[in-house]
Amino acid sequence: MSDTPSFEQEILDFLEANPAFLDGHPDILQKLHLTHEAGAGTVSLIERQNSSLRQKLDDTRKQLESLIKVARENDILNRRLHELTLTLIEAGSLDTLLDTLLDDLREQFQADAVEVKLFSASELEQAVNEGKPGPVLFEDFMQNGKPRCGLLKSEQMQYLFSENAQETGSVAIIPLRHANTEGILAIGSHDNQRFHPGKDTELLQRLGELASYAISRFQQSDDR
Repeated sequence: MSDTPSFEQEILDFLEANPAFLDGHPDILQKLHLTHEAGAGTVSLIERQNSSLRQKLDDTRKQLESLIKVARENDILNRRLHELTLTLIEAGSLDTLLDTLLDDLREQFQADAVEVKLFSASELEQAVNEGKPGPVLFEDFMQNGKPRCGLLKSEQMQYLFSENAQETGSVAIIPLRHANTEGILAIGSHDNQRFHPGKDTELLQRLGELASYAISRFQQSDDR
């Protein structure tokens, strides 16, 4: 049973049934006062409404600014990825391609450390069977086949970045897999939040596909 007095309930029911009633009686609105949230004095209902609207508009503005910032960043990254694609197409050898890939990611994507670890499927299987360090550390990751961002175990960091492992705060690891190509593209940053676990990995997925196809092109020719 409601604790609200009957006359108050009648008023509440009336206002709920007639939401536009106060619009036709602005003089009443000016006289209505509510306790201020901070506890210091009172504010009119209209002032409270205006304050609430200003807060909502401010929140909407911040959300819009955040969306615009993300859109601009994505546009820049997509343009860089396109430029990298053209550059990799022109590479005449696997060594040139890898050097180009690593240098471009360091410069264009502002990465502090970039490494590529290549191994064949048979090498990965052998490493798993023999319990060797290295590729076996990423067995589950390679089976999952999706980019991952965040922190890694110390032995994984050491395998990927060796002497730069201690300076790397966050990492994006990308599986390389196409035809006879197996490996990992690792991008590291000194910033702990640069590659946080919640980061969108769609662009990283596209980067991995591009690198996998480009590397596979030379590995296929070497196997002939």
